[in-house]
Amino acid sequence: MLLASEIKQHLESTLEKLAIKGFKDRAIVEKVVELDDRRKSQKHSLDEVLAQQNKASKEIGDLFRQGKQEEANAKKEQVSRLKDEGKDLEDQLRQTEADLFDHLVRIPNLPHESVPAGQSSEDNEIVFQVDQVPVLDRDAKPHWELASQHDLIDFELGNKITGSGFPVYKGKGAKLQRALINFFLDHAIKEGYQEVIPPLMVNEDTGFGTGQLPDKEGMMYHVGSDNFYLIPTAEVPVTNIFRDEILKESDFPILQTAYTPCFRREAGSYGKDVRGLNRLHQFDKVEIVQIQHPDRSYETLDQMVKYVESLVKKLELPYRIVRLCGGDISFASALTFDFEVWSAAQEKWLEVSSVSNFESFQSSRLKLRFKDEHKKTRLAHTLNGSALALPRILAALLENNQTPQGIKIPEALVEYTGFSIIS
Repeated sequence: MLLASEIKQHLESTLEKLAIKGFKDRAIVEKVVELDDRRKSQKHSLDEVLAQQNKASKEIGDLFRQGKQEEANAKKEQVSRLKDEGKDLEDQLRQTEADLFDHLVRIPNLPHESVPAGQSSEDNEIVFQVDQVPVLDRDAKPHWELASQHDLIDFELGNKITGSGFPVYKGKGAKLQRALINFFLDHAIKEGYQEVIPPLMVNEDTGFGTGQLPDKEGMMYHVGSDNFYLIPTAEVPVTNIFRDEILKESDFPILQTAYTPCFRREAGSYGKDVRGLNRLHQFDKVEIVQIQHPDRSYETLDQMVKYVESLVKKLELPYRIVRLCGGDISFASALTFDFEVWSAAQEKWLEVSSVSNFESFQSSRLKLRFKDEHKKTRLAHTLNGSALALPRILAALLENNQTPQGIKIPEALVEYTGFSIIS
């Protein structure tokens, strides 16, 4: 959540940056300035009334002791009027603060200066792409056919048990899935991340803290009777570990990793892009989260990008790195790099990771602060990344490594799977 004071101080530049994200509702931003001015005025008036009330209350006792009964009673009446006035001002201030909050939460984070202008994924900037991608024989199969042929994943069984987008992994398919999870977790731990196992359901405060609420209700599964939400990513519960915390500067950086199933409704998804593992309602992912000092968050973002890149390289997958444009970046992110791997049978790039810096946008919602060297309380910066999301990684592994003898397993995974080929 942006700060009203920062919006007011840099109104025109804020509007220009928001326009890069496609947010052009000037009225909301100007209303924030108006409401913040009103809040300050009401707060000033309330403070004056309370000061007068306290002063008059103290004078009442002195007047009684001096035998000035009539003046004391007049002061009592004044205090009563000031209390009523103060109550009215408190109600007005409370309403103004609520209105200000409602407007602020509708404004997305400001994009970093390096975010390119654009309206969709077509306008994203490719910052790296491998020189060559594998070219398969004409009879090569997409991963959903390979999964059926080798009895690795049963999409129809998942449809029977739950519905489309909930696959059942079987045999070596289940083993390969578990191998990838352990591979990603082990490497994250070696990189210095502490593993946590968070809840898979969160409350409204948690969803608000990381920016899923009120922006993405339609994407999340809601448990109505308990008012819980199934997590769309481990980012949500893991980052919220530090909600309402005041850290020490020496605590930075804080590195956390978690494997969780993730749940997304993906409303409106249809067509060939949802075939097989391309788009699921339930999928597995290993997430990395960092809480960092504001002065070092972009250096940290670069490190996280390099780390995710190292994982893709170890899996021997052709990849590219994309800087998201303003129209494609998320509501809460200031800068995001996506990783995409080449799906040889489908002949297209599949997104497998997003690595983002949210700067202080999530922290202001979370009230995640730290004391700097001058004992001043400041907002920390939050970052996260998929390291990695499994479905499309698995799809690319199956498709790119198919041979007449079977599906070859990348060398880095063999110690985790216990087999080198699926035949």
